[in-house]
Amino acid sequence: MKELVELIAKALVDNPEKVVVTQLEGEQTTILELKVAQEDLGKVIGKQGRTARAIRIILGAAGMKLKRRFNLEIIEKG
Repeated sequence: MKELVELIAKALVDNPEKVVVTQLEGEQTTILELKVAQEDLGKVIGKQGRTARAIRIILGAAGMKLKRRFNLEIIEKG
């Protein structure tokens, strides 16, 4: 799942080398932290959050197959 988010994010941004995805495992939920360069933040979030919502929908659908919940957190890299 981490690789999926990384692949999607790298396709969207201008600085793919600055994309970092961290996976934090919980009992029932896995949190994926997506860090991108400050200038790429808007590209990952999209207008009115549509791009971020679409990525979360993909994670939700893939998570159903794995019987696991995935949360995406987008973090601005300093």
